[in-house]
Amino acid sequence: MMVYWHGMSNTRVMQQAFGRDAQAQKQSSLAGMVAVFIALLASPCWASDADALSLADQASEPAVARSDWQIFTEGMLGHVNQRAPLDDIRIGRASVDVLLDTAINPEWRFTLANRVDWLGQGGQDEVVNTFKEGYVSWQASPNAALDLGRVNLRSGVALGYNPTDYFKVGALRSVVSIAPSSLRENRLGVGMLRGQWVWEGGAVNAVFAPKLADQRQSAAFSPDWGASNSVSRYLLTSSVQLLPGFAPQVLLLGEQGQSPQVGMNASILAGDALTLYAEYSGGRSATLLPAAPVTWHSRLAAGGTYTFANNLSLSLEYHYDGAALNQSQWRDLWRNPADYWAYRSAVFNAQSLPTQQAAMSFITWRDAGLKALDLNWMLRRDLVDQSWQSWLEARYHFERMDWALQWQYQNGAPGSQYGALPQRHSVQAVVKYFF
Repeated sequence: MMVYWHGMSNTRVMQQAFGRDAQAQKQSSLAGMVAVFIALLASPCWASDADALSLADQASEPAVARSDWQIFTEGMLGHVNQRAPLDDIRIGRASVDVLLDTAINPEWRFTLANRVDWLGQGGQDEVVNTFKEGYVSWQASPNAALDLGRVNLRSGVALGYNPTDYFKVGALRSVVSIAPSSLRENRLGVGMLRGQWVWEGGAVNAVFAPKLADQRQSAAFSPDWGASNSVSRYLLTSSVQLLPGFAPQVLLLGEQGQSPQVGMNASILAGDALTLYAEYSGGRSATLLPAAPVTWHSRLAAGGTYTFANNLSLSLEYHYDGAALNQSQWRDLWRNPADYWAYRSAVFNAQSLPTQQAAMSFITWRDAGLKALDLNWMLRRDLVDQSWQSWLEARYHFERMDWALQWQYQNGAPGSQYGALPQRHSVQAVVKYFF
């Protein structure tokens, strides 16, 4: 599987990028296909925008009547500048995303979500299908429901790092954006049986996700049960409203061969425009280094969002992972490149932090001086090695189409989280069409 370039901690791409053969081919056949794709999308068929999946999309509220079907296509062309002695490369992508959520009868529903990405990078092309969801739901009573099948169950209140999002591990097949909302949306769900019971002021959920396969599969259209269900797990969650506007959630995860993990999510409206939130997970576990001892580790994300009167929102977050490496461990690991990249590959698979502390700011400005124009800016900083990453997007919404321009930059010392990446910066033009 070739994972699409995203400038984060994708060691497979990093290692490929060091190969001179890959640099020699700058012209991707997919790039031409994407160019034609974008040209076709550029025909004037404006209607209504009904979806939002990226950071920009997160800032855009759907304003149309609900439909059982949601389908969009997306094309992208981009250019990546790499650190010397690597050459620059061109990248391209064409995607089709389908969501069906329909009622079979008053008690039963069926949900299906699937995405196909045709990826091109430096002369290499690949097709990756992500079977995100496929399950049936039974509304057994007004207060109780059951789901059976593959469900993309997302937990957590933070934006950039979610310690309680336990089912994110191994869930990424094709990374097309570093936007946190895209990483949570465009991933494999987990095969599970889920029961829900709600009452006035509270709710309880119980999930059982059995082991379905031993290893993940790289075939383009594989459902990849080995990635999502390689071990048996259970998850219990409960939330109760303690005060008006305050209903914390507690979680208990059990996993085959691992100690239980406990978690909590809480958020509160601290004023007319300020929301504060925190997310915690803790339990006995090993680090992602080989032969690491098992001990108690805590993980935390905390922050807040302030919304100004001009539709600009500012979010600031602090991230901590006690199972990640401290400064001396991180510096020592860089001295052994094989171990260093193996560790980063494991971190990427777990969607965790490579070092113990990080910070993130995210600014979104809707109708930024022009109606239907959204600006989004994300800045991540590793507080252990002081490297940083910046992502900026301008997105204009037509009725059935989005045009977006994205710029990404990363900087740091050799061996740092962002300075070790071969890619320095990139520019991407994106067109998204909603049917």
